[in-house]
Amino acid sequence: MSKICHICSKGPGFGQNRSHSMRATKRRFDANLQRIRIVENGTPKRAYVCTRCIKSDRVEKPAKTYPAPAAQA
Repeated sequence: MSKICHICSKGPGFGQNRSHSMRATKRRFDANLQRIRIVENGTPKRAYVCTRCIKSDRVEKPAKTYPAPAAQA
């Protein structure tokens, strides 16, 4: 899974862990990505999108479809 937002291309940030003695070890900070259904070019698909794009409504979500009620005999 690539750790990049499908909408804004936000990716991981890099930094360091610091111990009590201030020794530094490299680490990466991954973006908060969620796998959601989006509409792209008129067709729904699943994509990884960061929560910032979801909250700011930069994502077009497909309309919910409900199954038809079963006919009663």
